Amino acid sequence: MNRPLLIHDWHDVPDCARAASIALGNFDGVHLGHLDVLRAAHTARPDRPRAVLSFSPHPREFFRPDDPPFRLTVDSERAAQLAANGVEILFELTFDRAFSELSAIDFIDEVLHKGVRAAHLACGADFAFGHRRGGDVSLLAACTEPLGIGLTIVPHRADSEGPISSTRIRRLLQDGYPERAALLLGRAPAIRGTVIHGDARGRTIGYPTANIALGRHLEPARGVYVVTTELRDGVRIPGVANIGRRPTVTAGTESCLEVHLLDYTGDLYGQQLTVELHHFVREEQRFGSVLALREQIGKDTATAREWFAARM
Repeated sequence: MNRPLLIHDWHDVPDCARAASIALGNFDGVHLGHLDVLRAAHTARPDRPRAVLSFSPHPREFFRPDDPPFRLTVDSERAAQLAANGVEILFELTFDRAFSELSAIDFIDEVLHKGVRAAHLACGADFAFGHRRGGDVSLLAACTEPLGIGLTIVPHRADSEGPISSTRIRRLLQDGYPERAALLLGRAPAIRGTVIHGDARGRTIGYPTANIALGRHLEPARGVYVVTTELRDGVRIPGVANIGRRPTVTAGTESCLEVHLLDYTGDLYGQQLTVELHHFVREEQRFGSVLALREQIGKDTATAREWFAARM
């Protein structure tokens, strides 16, 4: 898959990235509502390059760095999902103190007009921008028209339970409903990360695991999941995973993702994997012995095999 042209500095935009049709927003999760905004930008100006203007770090991470991680997609996964939906240019602008203090008017004039020279903009109806989120879509419409920049304001996509949003998807994952989150994302929720060295205990009990730190990812409900893991070469392998603190074997306080790939042998250390969460099997629990843990993992693995067999 081709990656979008990545631009961090709005002061230094190459000519090939100017005059694009740009979707505005954080796009955490790249869910179905976000896809509506992408389509609106392309439909309005199909003759112009498809672009997204977003921020890194996420403004919430910048202003509240001590908050628990909440991202549905880290930057690399967000870029991959945007590319999969036709985005050619990603303005992933560096969000720092100076940028946060830009007024709404300056954001429009300096960034959107003089910086990226947008041909057209698309955004959700609740898009807010500028210092202390002082700008809204009404201000955006009033200021872009005299500059010759087109604007499409996209209404919220909703289902029977209300508007689709990243906040709603986060709540579903924290409550242990990956299938319901997938309906709002348009794909299975996933965690992307690099395999790190663990204590190799899984190998000693017959179920070797690839260990991935959650990093800035939201921590879903702790427990066991049916998963599919995509390797760096694109091969996809079914498996079973645990998210949590491994209370039977460690007294640690940091959660991680441990995934056992079914019928796979190979060295995954240092590889970046994407682990898709399909089905929540059970809550994390502490067992009285490693033997009891091994027996339960055997049952969890059988559950995963049955889940995949039912969908073949």
